[in-house]
Amino acid sequence: MAKKKMTRRDFFKAGLLTGAGACLGAGVLKPTGLWAAPAKVKGPVKIGYQAIMSGTLAGYGEFHKMGVDMAVDEINKKGGIAGAKVVVEYRDSTLKAPEAIKNARYFVDSWGADFLGGVDSSGQALALAPVMKQLGKPIIITHAATEKLNEIEVFQKGIKEVFRISSPTYQDGNAAAFVAKDLPAMKWATISPKYEYGYTCWSMFKNTLAKLKPGVQFVAESWAPFGTTDFRAHINTILDAKPDGLYSVEWAGELISMMKQAGQAGLFNKIKHVMLPVGAAMDVLEGLGKEMPDNIWISGRYFFQYPKDKRNTAWVASFVKRWKHYPAYVSETGYSSIYAFKQAVEAAGSKDAKKVIAALEGMKMQSPAGERVFRKQDHQAVYTVPWGLTAADPKYPFKVMGKMVVIPAQDFFNRPPFKGPESMPPFKK
Repeated sequence: MAKKKMTRRDFFKAGLLTGAGACLGAGVLKPTGLWAAPAKVKGPVKIGYQAIMSGTLAGYGEFHKMGVDMAVDEINKKGGIAGAKVVVEYRDSTLKAPEAIKNARYFVDSWGADFLGGVDSSGQALALAPVMKQLGKPIIITHAATEKLNEIEVFQKGIKEVFRISSPTYQDGNAAAFVAKDLPAMKWATISPKYEYGYTCWSMFKNTLAKLKPGVQFVAESWAPFGTTDFRAHINTILDAKPDGLYSVEWAGELISMMKQAGQAGLFNKIKHVMLPVGAAMDVLEGLGKEMPDNIWISGRYFFQYPKDKRNTAWVASFVKRWKHYPAYVSETGYSSIYAFKQAVEAAGSKDAKKVIAALEGMKMQSPAGERVFRKQDHQAVYTVPWGLTAADPKYPFKVMGKMVVIPAQDFFNRPPFKGPESMPPFKK
């Protein structure tokens, strides 16, 4: 019998053309690349997620859940993660480190979680790092901002299980200085929280701005304990110092209270340059509404108007349609954290923690916030968030960003090995 001639189509079917197949043995081909079927994992994929779900900050927990639920529903509708259904269980983290640790142990030891996510408090994140090493499961932090988590716990101590998808204090301190250098203000003051986050951000802002703008002065500091509701004494301290600029990393309800009382005291008539690194949070913008002055510099971990591309625009529209609400930054980071686990599991072809960690290291992903890259050295996601001046827009019942300033994250994120001036911005071009 004459041997049938193999056509070009037959080559494609057999997977013998460039990159289409890998030989496992005589006459046995494993499809790869575009022709490969996605790896399957035994499900479900279980993710334990904790956030603030009680007390005055409970709204943050609800915003987290909106984003996470949206991602889970989308993924499961399209077949899950590597063919396995995604299941998420939520627990209230409060703001106490022991509660966060208890939740993590419950998720892994009792519930059987494959992965963990969430966490709002920097103190909780730092306390969780050695626990995650013991538990042997990866966690993606979606809010807590301390740079020490990645610089010390991951980079120096080698705790591989911890990743962060949200921007850290570099956005609040270093990036703010890059914006401030182009403002006419030469004398700055702060009202900020009386704990590590406040101290760290102000220190970064001062150190970076002093390098970028020689001659700048820092004339007053007023530290408000957590839970402060009456900011009048703090406001008076700042007014007495007569600065040109005010910098504040107050956040949530405390920032709302401070801004309302500052308006009543006439602060914005006397200080023209105000920077709020967490002022773009939806709870703040909605809480202040028309009381938020125009021309205030605001930022966050994500803002729904940036980037102005099809991916983000479609996601925001879908979010608003489902929740009748604009996404908070923790909605986006929560949403994207689930997709990060999906991409890593499918790249690893496994739920095995070590393989997923290896896949996350250096992983590039597309998200509503734009492209993110998890630095291999410290597991920090590098991505860009805008700063903008508040402005009224008839399409929204709150102030949004008018003029935007976008500073590439690579320009202001501290860099490994996190020692010496060459690791901190500004960097030599």
